Amino acid sequence: MAAVTTTRVSRRLDAPRAAVYRALLDPGAVARWKVPEGMTCVVHEFDAREGGTLRVSLTYDAPGPQGKTTAHTDTYRGRFVRLVPGEQVVEADVFETADPAMQGEMTSTITLADAPGGGTELTAVHDGVPDGVAPADNELGWRMALDRLATLVERPDD
Repeated sequence: MAAVTTTRVSRRLDAPRAAVYRALLDPGAVARWKVPEGMTCVVHEFDAREGGTLRVSLTYDAPGPQGKTTAHTDTYRGRFVRLVPGEQVVEADVFETADPAMQGEMTSTITLADAPGGGTELTAVHDGVPDGVAPADNELGWRMALDRLATLVERPDD
């Protein structure tokens, strides 16, 4: 049996928790921030309520990297498990793939707390990262995405 991989990434955001929470559940905002550098995001489905479903594709801008779903695209689908306004978003996702190393349900738990001195401390914990995804790559992708989230919520007029 494969080991269950968990990664954890934290980021301080200079924005109120309410603004960060809105960006976590707005499909237009998600398309702008929830994607690593070098990729574009398309939100196909996004029903932001407990039990609601989502489907998202991330496509590499350059032709080199190999996608999990098609030649250059990673598509995942999932559901919102728990939503606590201003505090937490729990999402369970699976990649759409035939590759056994990329299969299995991943749970992302994003928790928001007041940061000392103002702003929001965001902690993202990812449980069940598939064997085919290197933990360091998962962490790097999330750090890139959280950089984009910071830009979105800290400078909303950009």
